[in-house]
Amino acid sequence: MKAMGAFGGGLGGNGEVCGAVVGALAVMGLRFSRASEDEKEDPKMWSYAQEVLERFRKEIVKNHGSILCREIARVNWKDREQARGFYKSEKVLECGRIVGDTAVLVGELLDRVMEPNIPLAGSSLRP
Repeated sequence: MKAMGAFGGGLGGNGEVCGAVVGALAVMGLRFSRASEDEKEDPKMWSYAQEVLERFRKEIVKNHGSILCREIARVNWKDREQARGFYKSEKVLECGRIVGDTAVLVGELLDRVMEPNIPLAGSSLRP
């Protein structure tokens, strides 16, 4: 988890894609991708990753209209005063909710891996 610390503030404080969803996708990679060149990647990774992004958009940040941190938090992370103000405001609570809801989503998906008879939402999707 330490490696994911820099995902905050929209990838290193740049206001880009929300670090919560990037972290969720990283977990899908840890679960389904290969650890070495000799291993095969589990093709389910793509369906799970697409479900993460789809549900993140439609369920978790639906009222924000974006998956970009700067639009969700309404903060210019490069402006130190705005960043300080964010942590002193109610906005930080919404960020915590998003992170928590995303963690629950990841947990649901990982639980589903343990129960293979539960179909993936959008499992026909493939890149």
